[in-house]
Amino acid sequence: MDWHQPTARRITAIKLALFLLCLLPLARLVIGAAQDELGANPIEFITRSLGTWTLNFLLITLAVTPLRHLTGLHWLLRLRRMLGLYAFFYAALHLATYLWLDQFFDWAAIAKDIVKRPFITAGFSAFVLLVPLAATSNNAMVRKLGGRRWTRLHRAIYAIAIIGVIHYWWLVKKDITQPLLYAVLLGLLLGFRAVRLARERQRQLATYPGMPK
Repeated sequence: MDWHQPTARRITAIKLALFLLCLLPLARLVIGAAQDELGANPIEFITRSLGTWTLNFLLITLAVTPLRHLTGLHWLLRLRRMLGLYAFFYAALHLATYLWLDQFFDWAAIAKDIVKRPFITAGFSAFVLLVPLAATSNNAMVRKLGGRRWTRLHRAIYAIAIIGVIHYWWLVKKDITQPLLYAVLLGLLLGFRAVRLARERQRQLATYPGMPK
């Protein structure tokens, strides 16, 4: 198989395999719940696992562009939309678990929880920012908004990922090893983009010296 130029049929097969692979974390939770293997506090386990996978998919989505540049596998961009939608999917499940299984839609208790624990506010803010990205993740919306406006809108994923890491950092309080790892990975991904944009800007200035800096 030529990984640089796979056929349309192979890309479809890759997408199907990726789609099923992305469901494995959810399947693990469902099987674990059915077999009573989620520990002493299954609701907390489910909530945190869904939150962790939301952050995982955000970082995986952000990693697609650097990976494309490093490998030359341009077709990877055709997987990015699905990965981003899975980030929203797990974020929605994460929020629903908190509202339903943890708080039983007790809005007064939820309001008190938000005031008492700011990491909840951060997490909810990230979810709100994800909603328009998920809603416009289709070709019809790209055409309706126009490529430039659509791209500007979807750059919100950078802020969402940053808020997601902050949400996780504030949540764990004591052992910050994992949040720190996520912060480092996110810093590397954003740093790669910053360097690439700076180089692109330099090339444009070299080609068109009259451009505003």
